[in-house]
Amino acid sequence: MWRRRSPLKKLRRTVRQEVARQAERGRQVRLMFQDEGRFGLLGSPRRCWAPHGTRPVVGARLERKYIYAFSAVSPHDGVLDSLVLPWVSAETMSLFLSEVAQRHAAEFIVMVMDQAGWHIAGDLAVPQNMRLIFLPPYSPELNPAEHLWESLREDCFANHVFANLDAVESALTDGLVALESNPTRTRSMTGFKWITSISLNAS
Repeated sequence: MWRRRSPLKKLRRTVRQEVARQAERGRQVRLMFQDEGRFGLLGSPRRCWAPHGTRPVVGARLERKYIYAFSAVSPHDGVLDSLVLPWVSAETMSLFLSEVAQRHAAEFIVMVMDQAGWHIAGDLAVPQNMRLIFLPPYSPELNPAEHLWESLREDCFANHVFANLDAVESALTDGLVALESNPTRTRSMTGFKWITSISLNAS
């Protein structure tokens, strides 16, 4: 009988090998999934409640200015690391990876991400305590970090009109801080069974 293979069977094998390798050095492995979300002045109308018989009026702004949230989440425990940066490039990606590596300096990070151009750029600086693993092309459903953007857009941006990018950054930062301070909620959004079943213990 044909059976569907679990997603990223190669990831499970790679993590197992890295866990064994790092155990020899007395270091724990942290599995993280990374992504970027774009947020800006362009309106995001959503469904909303309104009194019976009335049509809700929602403001919108058609100005295409954006900032970017860089985030990496650990589905096993819900730990989330984020930075808000003005654009996406190998330079800003290197900055973000460095920040994550410093926050988890005592651990070795297996970082899973898509194959965006700035993720595979030749001048990307990868910290010594980190290994990058790339998702198959065109498979956003395999990246649990995508669910972070859904939550932020619903909670912090739906039906809001912002005066400028500073206001966007303030709302985005507040939303990210709320998620970072609530690992239980973050884990509930990202803790896919096929990921959390990957053991991060050497024994």
